[in-house]
Amino acid sequence: MKKVVLGFLIGAGLSVAIPAQAQDTGTPVSYTERVPEEDSEQEVLFRRAADWVENHFTYAPKKVISSDAAKGELRAEGTVQVKLTSTSGKQQEQPVRFEFIFHTLASGYDYSVGQLRVVPDGKKPEESVPFDAYVAQLAADRTNTRTRNDRRITAQATSLVSEISISFRSYMNSRPAAGAIE
Repeated sequence: MKKVVLGFLIGAGLSVAIPAQAQDTGTPVSYTERVPEEDSEQEVLFRRAADWVENHFTYAPKKVISSDAAKGELRAEGTVQVKLTSTSGKQQEQPVRFEFIFHTLASGYDYSVGQLRVVPDGKKPEESVPFDAYVAQLAADRTNTRTRNDRRITAQATSLVSEISISFRSYMNSRPAAGAIE
């Protein structure tokens, strides 16, 4: 009898468990990191970041918003695609713009990927909507119970932001040794 009651209590506890964080659509999608670099010069770090944006930034169409070597600041905008699903199961790509920001610091650098904006109409690429507002609009859609597009694009955007961050950090970590020709 005790095992039955215990099993029932465990089952009831699991059924009312808090949803996983990956399903939470209320948090903004972004990534920020501060990287300590004791032995690196700010100019070298900036040149390296600028090289990544110019030659390894594959998120086209891209646009360099600002580049100031004296301040050690670089801002670029890129575009990724997320996929929505219709109730019939067809997938439709939706462009999402993001902003990459890089700063050199006295003892390293920091960078962030965020400020996502969705382009709802491909025929009007200059018009965009904040990502959070677009997700809220999808969540309010009557077909969302079948498509789960709000969760779907939030998960995709989170994954893409992480991928962009990993790409940049990997490139910055693969710097040539001190004294080598870059």
